[in-house]
Amino acid sequence: MKWRSDPNFSAFKIGRRELVIHRDIAPHAAEIVQRLGELASASEAGAGNRRSACRLKLASGLELFARRGRRGGMIGSILSDVYVGMTPRPLNELAVTVEAMRRGIPVAEPMGAMIEWIGPALYRGFFLTRAVRGMTLWEFVNTDDDPIVRGHVLGQARAAIDTMHKKGLFHADLNLHNILVTQARESFTVIIIDLDKSRLFDGPLPAAMRRANAARLTRSARKLDPSGQFLDAAALKILQG
Repeated sequence: MKWRSDPNFSAFKIGRRELVIHRDIAPHAAEIVQRLGELASASEAGAGNRRSACRLKLASGLELFARRGRRGGMIGSILSDVYVGMTPRPLNELAVTVEAMRRGIPVAEPMGAMIEWIGPALYRGFFLTRAVRGMTLWEFVNTDDDPIVRGHVLGQARAAIDTMHKKGLFHADLNLHNILVTQARESFTVIIIDLDKSRLFDGPLPAAMRRANAARLTRSARKLDPSGQFLDAAALKILQG
């Protein structure tokens, strides 16, 4: 899915950098470009699976969540944060996330993307969402030992995944780091994050794709928790549906 002009978003070009952001934060475009440029050159590691995510607090007090594109695997040791192509992945992710939110899939609110061109078809990128307070599902099961609360949150995670599947979204990298648990007083909410490489379909996902997501999630759990200390067979059964 490619990014197309959207009346809710504004586009800016500043030197080699292209910024597409929600119109609500368009007045902060110059500050956002500057702050993302600072993050791109910073040596400190961020949060998340690849230590690439940071909170971005603007002078107005508005808080965004910025995820810098980073490669994994062997190629990551060579290119790190450099990508090749004329259709930047952060813009594709923006298009997918905007449509996913429109369909009612529980995702973090998309706020924009920035691309920095460093050569012909070579770029670095950032993806922006509205900041939310919470922790990944993996962090949650490591910190909350109440079996009732844990079972409830795992059930909500399963419901979020079911909604994602029913509304046609295939998450290419569904794992315990890409499911976010937020809390407001005694209430928990689960959202799906990091839709890079995800795909949208016109109807509900076929059974084979649902099984692929369940298998990917199970592999993530077994890799992070091989002994089943935090996610036993009963917990995995809830997640797998």
